[in-house]
Amino acid sequence: MSSLWKPFSVSEGPCNSISLRRRCSQQSHPATLTPSPAPRLAAGSGAAVSSCSPKICDWGSPKRTLSAAAIGGRKITHPGKAILAGGIAGGIEICITFPTEYVKTQLQLDERANPPRYRGIGDCVRLTVQDHGLRGLYRGLSSLLYGSIPKAAVRFGTFELLSNPMRDASGRLDNTRSLLCGLGAGVAEAVLVVCPMETVKVKFIHDQCSLQPRYRGFFHGVREIIREQGIRGTYQGLTATVLKQGSNQAIRFYVMNSLRNWYKGDDPTREMHPVVTAAFGATAGAASVFGNTPLDVVKTRMQGLEAHKYKNTVDCAFQILRNEGPQAFYKGTVPRLGRVCLDVAIVFVIYEEVVKMLNNVWKTD
Repeated sequence: MSSLWKPFSVSEGPCNSISLRRRCSQQSHPATLTPSPAPRLAAGSGAAVSSCSPKICDWGSPKRTLSAAAIGGRKITHPGKAILAGGIAGGIEICITFPTEYVKTQLQLDERANPPRYRGIGDCVRLTVQDHGLRGLYRGLSSLLYGSIPKAAVRFGTFELLSNPMRDASGRLDNTRSLLCGLGAGVAEAVLVVCPMETVKVKFIHDQCSLQPRYRGFFHGVREIIREQGIRGTYQGLTATVLKQGSNQAIRFYVMNSLRNWYKGDDPTREMHPVVTAAFGATAGAASVFGNTPLDVVKTRMQGLEAHKYKNTVDCAFQILRNEGPQAFYKGTVPRLGRVCLDVAIVFVIYEEVVKMLNNVWKTD
């Protein structure tokens, strides 16, 4: 009998009874507790694996749920939190980056055939400030601000709603699924928010270029557009918008998720500093700019005041190619690059930080 009890003898550790030994944790006596029999080797590796069953040793519950497992990795975000955090992030971001969006839109609307009014980014900024003051760079902000909050809310809410069931036990989402979830989020925001918002914004900016601007403000402009063209007037370029936003978010979430998985590696508990999140977000934004700026140019033309010149999205693309050449599909790339990189970096950082704050005050399973 003494030989059987020797591994757990009093001289080798404080657990001297069967009941205590079964409740004694490995963390409490790492040096003194020696399981019997000796640890076996895992097949195909040199790593030692304890033969002690989780049913006997109370080292943690053998049952794992998705939400519990994700606490150690990327925490599963409740769609309600994602909607609120996304809305806050979208509102802050657009107030910071709108001037770059204004310049990008002006350059894309400036057709070579007219001839062009602006010689470049600096010339566009100079003439705008000269004619309308600094406030001119924020013309159309109201339409974008009213839309950016629900746009980001729909984007992140849809992404979390689609991605949560696809995550593994550690809360990790593979790259292919992140691409599909991003595509779904982009299509949802395009139909529900982006198309009417972008149409009104482009018409406002284009209206400012005319000799006698007609729109006196956001609500007046929307009322006039609906009065003249009906609800369909706020949904010009829907096909191009869906293609643009779908590809936009598919690329951004794919790149962001790929970089996050690479950074964390085999340690899902590794925290991402906001600076790292911003760098990854800017990279994802740049990838989306180079990937779908041609679609953005077509969308902008389809939503301008001269959209009647085009029969449909394909005809618009054909006319741009025939009249202005392939380089016209990348008009406004530089200002869009600056805006989008800053946009995506800010949105992802604010979103992650707001979600962390909400986790402390809003408890969800």
